[in-house]
Amino acid sequence: MFGRKLPAAVLWDMDGTLVDSEEYWLSSEQSLANEFNGSWGVQDGLDLIGMSLYESSKVMKAKMGLQLEPDEIINRLTDDVVAQLEVSIPWRPGAQSLLRELKKRGVKTALVTMSMTRMAESVANQIPFEAFDVIVAGDMVTHGKPHPEPYLMAARLLGVAPEDCVAFEDSLTGLTSAEAAGTKAVGVTNIVPIPEQPGRIIWPTLEGVTLRDLRKLF
Repeated sequence: MFGRKLPAAVLWDMDGTLVDSEEYWLSSEQSLANEFNGSWGVQDGLDLIGMSLYESSKVMKAKMGLQLEPDEIINRLTDDVVAQLEVSIPWRPGAQSLLRELKKRGVKTALVTMSMTRMAESVANQIPFEAFDVIVAGDMVTHGKPHPEPYLMAARLLGVAPEDCVAFEDSLTGLTSAEAAGTKAVGVTNIVPIPEQPGRIIWPTLEGVTLRDLRKLF
């Protein structure tokens, strides 16, 4: 028998969970590699999904043989992805409708992303209602995903206990972060597989998900 309480908060990953922006990142990484004649393949990009931008930039610098510093790589990629998002934001199915339902019921929400604050704010501002109470971005934390710090920070800023939160993630790296923080972590599959393991919650989509489904997690 499941409980009937709503989560104290719902914590959302952005890239691949709220918006289907992973293809934008992959394209931007490949463009950077092409510009500097660096070695980079599709699997290289997929391996970075969910990782902090700083760690990703170090991998890219080494793999591509770039002379750019990590901050320069991050800024170039972010500028390119933001430009693509300004043309078209591919929202993930069910995300906005569930966010709207959460806000109507007064459930706190946070956007927890390893992208930069300016990108997170740009995406959040495209939602036609105030969707998030808090944003935790990659340039706000010392340790990125898979470390639990981003989700612990989000819970602290919202004034709730992590174990009373639901977290949505599309990658193993992000899901590991949310699980380590003690949240009710839900993997929502997208372009990279999430390995199953005992006790892990994996949903195929957020389309059709309602507060009733979230209650069942407690």
